[in-house]
Amino acid sequence: MTKIVLACVGNASRSQMATAYAERERDRRGLDVELVTGGTDPKESISEDALEVLEEDGLDVDGRTPRRITTEDVIDAEFVVTMGCSAAEFVPEDWDGEVRIWSLESDETREQRDEIERRVTALFDDLERTA
Repeated sequence: MTKIVLACVGNASRSQMATAYAERERDRRGLDVELVTGGTDPKESISEDALEVLEEDGLDVDGRTPRRITTEDVIDAEFVVTMGCSAAEFVPEDWDGEVRIWSLESDETREQRDEIERRVTALFDDLERTA
């Protein structure tokens, strides 16, 4: 099984969108992938904008709650994907996985959603190539 950690600052928008698309890709491809999401400074709830743009694409994350990402989440992960936060805040010094930093070009939620979807698809393409 491959474990992927998806993190941002608030765990209220970008990492939640990435997790929703990753869940969809995992299920579509039938891959054995564990997904963990969290933030370095989690918000109280998921952003209404994120809920709306995901719903437009048939994805429902309503009812999920942002959570803090921890070192324990990362210890057995192969990949950590960050969006706006530093992996150094929660990745153990001796961890030997791969960190991918997704610097998103836009501040507009729909554009972020579309870019995140493309990047998640590319990540899962990489997983399939190495499986």
